[in-house]
Amino acid sequence: MKKDLTPKTLWTLFKSMFVLSACTFGGGFVIVSLMKKKFVEELQWLEEDEMLDITAITQSSPGPLPVNASVIIGYRMSGILGSVVAVLGTILPPMVIISLICVFYTQFRENRYISIALQVMRAGVAAVILDVTWNLAKHVWNSRSVFHILLMAVSFLATCFMGIGAMYIILTCLAIGVADAVYEAMKKKGDWNK
Repeated sequence: MKKDLTPKTLWTLFKSMFVLSACTFGGGFVIVSLMKKKFVEELQWLEEDEMLDITAITQSSPGPLPVNASVIIGYRMSGILGSVVAVLGTILPPMVIISLICVFYTQFRENRYISIALQVMRAGVAAVILDVTWNLAKHVWNSRSVFHILLMAVSFLATCFMGIGAMYIILTCLAIGVADAVYEAMKKKGDWNK
């Protein structure tokens, strides 16, 4: 795809990332759902499969998920300049908000109403994370790949009932995915030699 370096595209990229980042509470998984709505459904810059791939890549990469996603989406749309613009849009709101909270930390910590508001927001965050999880699981289920469905189920059981950390699950799935891709490539190469 040809990179779009027009000021309109760069402004839309910055503005979208800025608004998403400013209005997202609850971490990286929450912003995934909002990015999907913005970039897949509203702007139609990405396909749903592509957004899911971006989600998988950003989860398995070091660093905050929103920043990683903004780098990929920005590059996809407008190359390196797009990545820079998207990252700026993503990091500015939290940087300003956290700076303000640092200045008024004691007042925030001791304010009963802010404490109640934050507790109520957790319920909303949990609902959004559940929505993201449901959509990702539904996509795996719709692939009708027994291997992928089984891998998802085993990963869920390992995390919830065996207490295995998410990083180990992600790295194991990455290794299995690479091994599967190599196997498929070797199998295909074997078919060519016949």
